[in-house]
Amino acid sequence: MIDAITSAPPILLVLAALAVFAVAVIAIRIAIKLAVRVGIVAAVVLAALYAVGKLELIPGV
Repeated sequence: MIDAITSAPPILLVLAALAVFAVAVIAIRIAIKLAVRVGIVAAVVLAALYAVGKLELIPGV
């Protein structure tokens, strides 16, 4: 397996590295967007619970 990778022409190795980098960048961008959305939803839920005085529903609060 390693032999097949290391014996490939350099241009293919460069293209494979670029593809891995592109996939990583896209995955990180999606993860950041998802984390921001989850954070916004959590903030809205906490604000709503605080507004109605039901924070005791959350364990440890």
